[in-house]
Amino acid sequence: MSIVMRAEAVAGAYDRWAPVYDVVFGGVFKSGRAQTAEAANRIGGRILEAGVGTGISLPLYRKDCRLTGIDLSPSMLEKARKQVQRHALSHVEAIEVMDVEDLRFPDEAFDVVIAQYVVTAVPDPERALDEFARVLKPGGEIIIATRISAIEGLRDRIEKGLMPLTSRLGWRTEFPWSRYEAWAATRPELRLIEHRPLPPFGHFSLVRYGK
Repeated sequence: MSIVMRAEAVAGAYDRWAPVYDVVFGGVFKSGRAQTAEAANRIGGRILEAGVGTGISLPLYRKDCRLTGIDLSPSMLEKARKQVQRHALSHVEAIEVMDVEDLRFPDEAFDVVIAQYVVTAVPDPERALDEFARVLKPGGEIIIATRISAIEGLRDRIEKGLMPLTSRLGWRTEFPWSRYEAWAATRPELRLIEHRPLPPFGHFSLVRYGK
Protein backbone atom coordinates (compact mmCIF):
# COMPACT_ATOMS: atom_id res chain seq x y z
CA MET A 1 0.00 0.00 0.00
CA SER A 2 1.38 3.40 -1.00
CA ILE A 3 1.54 5.93 1.83
CA VAL A 4 1.32 9.62 0.92
CA MET A 5 2.67 12.15 3.42
CA ARG A 6 1.65 15.80 3.20
CA ALA A 7 3.58 18.80 4.50
CA GLU A 8 0.65 20.17 6.48
CA ALA A 9 0.13 16.87 8.24
CA VAL A 10 3.85 16.55 9.04
CA ALA A 11 3.95 20.09 10.47
CA GLY A 12 0.86 19.36 12.56
CA ALA A 13 2.35 16.12 13.85
CA TYR A 14 5.53 17.85 15.01
CA ASP A 15 3.57 20.72 16.53
CA ARG A 16 1.95 18.04 18.69
CA TRP A 17 5.32 16.43 19.44
CA ALA A 18 6.94 19.74 20.44
CA PRO A 19 6.12 19.71 24.19
CA VAL A 20 7.59 16.22 24.72
CA TYR A 21 9.97 15.71 21.80
CA ASP A 22 13.21 16.22 23.74
CA VAL A 23 12.06 13.92 26.53
CA VAL A 24 10.93 11.15 24.17
CA PHE A 25 13.72 11.33 21.58
CA GLY A 26 16.51 13.28 23.27
CA GLY A 27 18.32 10.27 24.66
CA VAL A 28 17.61 7.97 21.71
CA PHE A 29 19.21 10.31 19.19
CA LYS A 30 21.88 11.83 21.44
CA SER A 31 24.81 9.96 19.88
CA GLY A 32 23.65 10.66 16.34
CA ARG A 33 23.26 14.36 17.05
CA ALA A 34 26.74 14.54 18.58
CA GLN A 35 28.36 12.72 15.66
CA THR A 36 26.69 14.84 12.98
CA ALA A 37 27.61 18.05 14.81
CA GLU A 38 31.19 16.81 15.19
CA ALA A 39 31.39 16.20 11.42
CA ALA A 40 30.02 19.68 10.75
CA ASN A 41 32.45 21.29 13.19
CA ARG A 42 35.39 19.86 11.26
CA ILE A 43 34.28 21.98 8.30
CA GLY A 44 32.87 25.05 10.03
CA GLY A 45 31.75 28.13 8.17
CA ARG A 46 28.09 28.72 7.42
CA ILE A 47 25.89 25.81 8.52
CA LEU A 48 22.24 25.11 7.71
CA GLU A 49 20.44 22.71 10.01
CA ALA A 50 17.41 21.61 8.01
CA GLY A 51 14.72 20.34 10.34
CA VAL A 52 16.27 21.94 13.41
CA GLY A 53 13.21 21.05 15.51
CA THR A 54 13.52 22.13 19.14
CA GLY A 55 17.10 23.27 18.60
CA ILE A 56 18.47 20.56 20.87
CA SER A 57 21.59 20.27 18.66
CA LEU A 58 22.40 23.97 18.46
CA PRO A 59 24.70 24.11 21.54
CA LEU A 60 26.88 21.38 19.98
CA TYR A 61 28.26 23.54 17.17
CA ARG A 62 31.47 25.54 17.37
CA LYS A 63 31.00 29.14 18.39
CA ASP A 64 32.88 30.38 15.32
CA CYS A 65 30.33 28.79 12.98
CA ARG A 66 27.35 30.72 11.65
CA LEU A 67 24.14 28.75 12.09
CA THR A 68 20.75 28.91 10.43
CA GLY A 69 17.99 26.58 11.61
CA ILE A 70 14.78 25.90 9.71
CA ASP A 71 11.75 23.73 10.37
CA LEU A 72 8.17 23.36 9.19
CA SER A 73 6.76 23.30 12.74
CA PRO A 74 6.27 26.70 14.43
CA SER A 75 5.86 25.02 17.82
CA MET A 76 9.20 23.25 17.51
CA LEU A 77 10.89 26.49 16.47
CA GLU A 78 9.46 28.27 19.48
CA LYS A 79 11.46 25.87 21.63
CA ALA A 80 14.51 26.31 19.39
CA ARG A 81 14.46 30.07 19.97
CA LYS A 82 14.36 29.44 23.71
CA GLN A 83 17.44 27.23 23.32
CA VAL A 84 19.24 30.11 21.62
CA GLN A 85 18.35 32.47 24.46
CA ARG A 86 19.06 29.97 27.25
CA HIS A 87 22.53 29.10 25.96
CA ALA A 88 23.37 32.59 24.62
CA LEU A 89 24.05 31.16 21.17
CA SER A 90 25.15 34.35 19.44
CA HIS A 91 26.42 32.36 16.44
CA VAL A 92 22.85 31.39 15.50
CA GLU A 93 21.98 33.85 12.75
CA ALA A 94 18.39 32.81 12.06
CA ILE A 95 15.63 30.41 13.13
CA GLU A 96 12.91 30.34 10.47
CA VAL A 97 9.80 28.45 9.42
CA MET A 98 10.67 26.92 6.06
CA ASP A 99 9.99 23.81 4.01
CA VAL A 100 13.13 21.74 3.38
CA GLU A 101 11.68 20.86 -0.02
CA ASP A 102 11.61 24.56 -1.00
CA LEU A 103 14.53 26.39 0.57
CA ARG A 104 14.46 30.17 0.29
CA PHE A 105 18.23 30.48 -0.03
CA PRO A 106 20.41 31.19 -3.07
CA ASP A 107 22.53 28.51 -4.69
CA GLU A 108 25.78 27.60 -2.90
CA ALA A 109 24.91 29.52 0.27
CA PHE A 110 26.21 27.09 2.93
CA ASP A 111 29.43 25.23 3.74
CA VAL A 112 27.48 22.46 5.49
CA VAL A 113 23.89 21.25 5.33
CA ILE A 114 22.83 19.12 8.30
CA ALA A 115 19.68 16.98 8.29
CA GLN A 116 19.20 14.98 11.47
CA TYR A 117 16.37 12.45 11.36
CA VAL A 118 14.61 14.61 8.75
CA VAL A 119 14.86 12.93 5.35
CA THR A 120 12.41 10.17 6.24
CA ALA A 121 9.99 12.71 7.74
CA VAL A 122 9.25 14.77 4.63
CA PRO A 123 6.72 14.07 1.86
CA ASP A 124 9.31 14.06 -0.96
CA PRO A 125 12.74 13.08 0.39
CA GLU A 126 14.49 13.27 -2.98
CA ARG A 127 13.27 16.82 -3.53
CA ALA A 128 14.64 17.80 -0.11
CA LEU A 129 17.98 16.17 -0.94
CA ASP A 130 18.07 18.10 -4.22
CA GLU A 131 17.56 21.32 -2.30
CA PHE A 132 20.38 20.44 0.10
CA ALA A 133 22.68 19.90 -2.88
CA ARG A 134 21.61 23.16 -4.51
CA VAL A 135 22.38 25.37 -1.50
CA LEU A 136 25.69 23.63 -0.70
CA LYS A 137 28.94 25.32 -1.69
CA PRO A 138 31.57 23.40 -3.66
CA GLY A 139 33.91 21.81 -1.13
CA GLY A 140 31.10 21.54 1.42
CA GLU A 141 29.24 18.55 2.83
CA ILE A 142 25.69 17.31 3.29
CA ILE A 143 25.67 15.47 6.64
CA ILE A 144 22.65 13.29 7.36
CA ALA A 145 21.52 11.19 10.29
CA THR A 146 18.87 8.95 8.78
CA ARG A 147 16.80 5.86 9.25
CA ILE A 148 17.75 3.01 6.94
CA SER A 149 15.12 0.30 6.69
CA ALA A 150 15.63 -3.40 6.20
CA ILE A 151 15.05 -5.00 2.81
CA GLU A 152 14.03 -8.47 3.97
CA GLY A 153 13.11 -10.55 6.98
CA LEU A 154 11.03 -9.83 10.06
CA ARG A 155 12.25 -6.26 10.52
CA ASP A 156 11.32 -5.45 6.91
CA ARG A 157 7.79 -6.78 7.44
CA ILE A 158 7.40 -4.88 10.71
CA GLU A 159 8.61 -1.60 9.20
CA LYS A 160 6.25 -1.90 6.24
CA GLY A 161 3.38 -2.80 8.54
CA LEU A 162 4.02 0.23 10.76
CA MET A 163 4.01 2.74 7.89
CA PRO A 164 0.29 3.66 8.10
CA LEU A 165 0.78 4.53 11.79
CA THR A 166 4.20 6.20 11.70
CA SER A 167 3.33 8.33 8.68
CA ARG A 168 0.55 9.88 10.78
CA LEU A 169 3.04 10.44 13.60
CA GLY A 170 5.37 12.28 11.20
CA TRP A 171 7.96 9.82 9.83
CA ARG A 172 8.57 6.77 7.67
CA THR A 173 9.73 3.41 8.95
CA GLU A 174 10.32 2.12 5.42
CA PHE A 175 13.22 3.87 3.65
CA PRO A 176 15.90 1.57 2.16
CA TRP A 177 19.47 2.59 1.32
CA SER A 178 18.66 2.02 -2.35
CA ARG A 179 16.72 5.30 -2.39
CA TYR A 180 19.86 7.20 -1.41
CA GLU A 181 21.83 5.30 -4.04
CA ALA A 182 19.28 6.08 -6.76
CA TRP A 183 19.19 9.76 -5.79
CA ALA A 184 22.98 10.10 -5.65
CA ALA A 185 23.22 8.59 -9.14
CA THR A 186 21.38 11.69 -10.42
CA ARG A 187 23.85 14.08 -8.74
CA PRO A 188 27.27 13.69 -10.42
CA GLU A 189 28.62 16.70 -8.52
CA LEU A 190 28.34 14.76 -5.25
CA ARG A 191 30.40 11.88 -3.88
CA LEU A 192 29.61 9.61 -0.97
CA ILE A 193 32.21 10.20 1.76
CA GLU A 194 30.83 8.08 4.55
CA HIS A 195 27.98 5.71 5.40
CA ARG A 196 28.12 4.03 8.80
CA PRO A 197 25.61 2.83 11.39
CA LEU A 198 24.48 4.88 14.36
CA PRO A 199 22.83 3.72 17.58
CA PRO A 200 20.36 2.52 18.56
CA PHE A 201 20.65 -0.97 17.04
CA GLY A 202 22.17 0.22 13.75
CA HIS A 203 18.74 1.14 12.36
CA PHE A 204 20.07 4.65 11.68
CA SER A 205 23.11 5.80 9.73
CA LEU A 206 25.48 8.73 9.42
CA VAL A 207 25.71 9.64 5.73
CA ARG A 208 28.04 12.28 4.30
CA TYR A 209 28.15 13.59 0.74
CA GLY A 210 30.82 16.00 -0.49
CA LYS A 211 30.37 18.48 -3.31
